[in-house]
Amino acid sequence: MKETKSILFVGVGGQGIILASKILTEGLVKFGYDVKMSEVHGMAQRGGSVTTQVRFGEKVYSPLIGVGEADVIVSFEKVEAVRWLEYLKPGGTLVVNDYEIYSVPVLVGTEQYPEGIIEKLKAAVPNTKMVDAAKKAEEIGNIKAQNVLMLGTLIKALGLTGLDWESVIGELVDKRFYELNIKALKEGMSV
Repeated sequence: MKETKSILFVGVGGQGIILASKILTEGLVKFGYDVKMSEVHGMAQRGGSVTTQVRFGEKVYSPLIGVGEADVIVSFEKVEAVRWLEYLKPGGTLVVNDYEIYSVPVLVGTEQYPEGIIEKLKAAVPNTKMVDAAKKAEEIGNIKAQNVLMLGTLIKALGLTGLDWESVIGELVDKRFYELNIKALKEGMSV
């Protein structure tokens, strides 16, 4: 692949965004790509905004993705998708978890969680893939596997299914949660 691809992961602290990014990065290295990853997280406490940027291709010179440059945004929470949408390039793909995490102003009742986010995202980005990752992860055993489920959806969207992702997950995930994460990966790839 001569063209560099840029993937922006966005969400909230505690959703496993960094682990999903590391699994993707490790897999891409095994694919033989040059890969750069950076992470920004305001996780002084759980619930802060978290982003990671993964760029891969034949040769990547910078890990940073500018406004309008992401080929894919993977959002683990709906409001975060809206917050980072300007980073998606025209014709890009948006993968969104149909999941809500309420900020402090929403929790104390001074603001309301926005309505109609899914409809607005689909209107703005024709190639939007909605994933009910939290619900599906709960069904297979644990909501914490929603990150790997989202990763599975991304892997399929990028056409990167030709790698043994199960072994990559086995290298990076605690053995106690290996089977759960393999189920999540397969569920995500089936979306």
